[in-house]
Amino acid sequence: MSAPTRSYRSPRRERGAAQTRQDILAAARELFIAQGYAQVTMGHIARAAGVATKTLYASVGTKTELLHALLATDVADSRTTGLLDEVFRSEDLTSAVASLAHGIRDNTERFAPSIDLLYSSMASDAKAREVWDYVVTQYRQALREAAEHLVSIGAVAPHLDVNGAADRLWLCLGLSAWRSLVVDCGWSYDAAERLLSRQALNMLEDPVPA
Repeated sequence: MSAPTRSYRSPRRERGAAQTRQDILAAARELFIAQGYAQVTMGHIARAAGVATKTLYASVGTKTELLHALLATDVADSRTTGLLDEVFRSEDLTSAVASLAHGIRDNTERFAPSIDLLYSSMASDAKAREVWDYVVTQYRQALREAAEHLVSIGAVAPHLDVNGAADRLWLCLGLSAWRSLVVDCGWSYDAAERLLSRQALNMLEDPVPA
C-alpha cells in the first residue's frame, strides 16, 4: 500500500496571498468611496490593485462578497463597549456630555473610511444597509443608556424624560451630526467636538419644553 499523499503548505505563498488580499481590499475601499459602489467594476479594482481579474475573484469572490469582507473587518466589528464607562461615573451634566462626545468622536474618526464606504454603497447593497442599521442601533442604544443615567441623577432639565434626553443626544452627537460638520462643511474633529458638546449641553439644560 502506498503512503498517503501529504498536502504541502507554503508559508511564503500564504503570506503573499494574504498581502494580495489586503491590497485588493484597500484598492476597492478607495474606489468605492471615491466613485460610489455601483459605479466601480471588478476590472477597475483589479487594475487599481495591480492584479489579474482572475486573481481578484480567487482572492475575494464577487463584488458583493468583496464589499461584505470590507464591512466585516471594519464597521461591522465596531463596538460601543466602554463608551459609557466615563459617563456612568459622572455626577454632573457637563462632564458626562464631554465624556460622551469625546468617546463618540474617537469612534467616528477611527471608522471614518468605513462610514464613507457605507454611505457610498448602502443605497445599492442590502447588506451595507443592514450594517448601517446595526451601527445606528448600537449607538442609539448607547445614547439611551447615557440618557437614563442623566435623568436618574437629575442632571437634565426637569421636563425631559429618557426619550426626550436620548433624542436630543442623538440629534447632537449621532453619526450624521459629525458627518455634516466634518465631511460636508470641512470642520476638524476638534472643532466639531467642541460645538456638538455645547449644543448637546444647551439642549439638555433647556428649561423650555419643546
